[in-house]
Amino acid sequence: MYKNVIIVRGGGDLASGTIHKLHRSGFKILVLESYYPTSIRRNVCYSEAIYTGKITIENITAIRVSSFNEILKCWQNNKIPIAVDPHGKFIEMLRPRILIDAIIAKKNLGTKMNMAEITVALGPGFEAGKDVHAVIETMRGHNLGRVILKGEAMKNTGVPGEIGGYSKERVIYSPASGIIQNVKEIGDFVSSGEILAYVDSVEIKTEISGLLRGIIRNGSKIEKGLKIADVDPRCHEIRNCYTISDKARNIAGGVLEAILYFMNKNTETNIKLWNKTS
Repeated sequence: MYKNVIIVRGGGDLASGTIHKLHRSGFKILVLESYYPTSIRRNVCYSEAIYTGKITIENITAIRVSSFNEILKCWQNNKIPIAVDPHGKFIEMLRPRILIDAIIAKKNLGTKMNMAEITVALGPGFEAGKDVHAVIETMRGHNLGRVILKGEAMKNTGVPGEIGGYSKERVIYSPASGIIQNVKEIGDFVSSGEILAYVDSVEIKTEISGLLRGIIRNGSKIEKGLKIADVDPRCHEIRNCYTISDKARNIAGGVLEAILYFMNKNTETNIKLWNKTS
């Protein structure tokens, strides 16, 4: 078992907030991703390294790897390795002390409590105490980032959290299946009714004006109903397009709290057992 290693499944924007914080906190991180990530806020998603080879987010760099030696090299150079491994072969190989499911699939895609000494999952689809040791609330509002030790996170409502007075209007889902061809780029100012992209010949328009905070990678093959873009009505906050969000940082704080809770709890248990036998 690699005692100081955390494996994170998923490298989207919420996952990346957690990855960033845990790396800064001194843990060695390995990120596992799918073959073709569909992240929206790509400037702040470590998953983008699957396509580009590497990405730097707020001064911390992730590099795509494919072997154990490459993982070790990243750690030695204070970088974050990220590998294509949707089935978790590196989990079995490394047997990390800590495993985090940050896929945000709204359901459990195969993470189990017995995969690591400490297991944490983000959002709905997991039961704390049964599937994993802890669940972190991902719903915007009073409980965002709360550590759940028994039970589940709030169910997915399908309604995005409100930003600048807008909720569902700011998030765009594909009305058709096909190949996306982007017209606009992340960071562009867009006006209500403006075309952002085409899915084959179908126009994708924004309902509101604002900054294009995220859009799926150009040329991606997408299915009808997939989230493909995010418009931020806070027009003067372009920095938001290139930095980790408040939501991601809240969730990351909850993950770090859960890890330290169980690390300290397990240490106390081991001390008590040692005292009894000494």
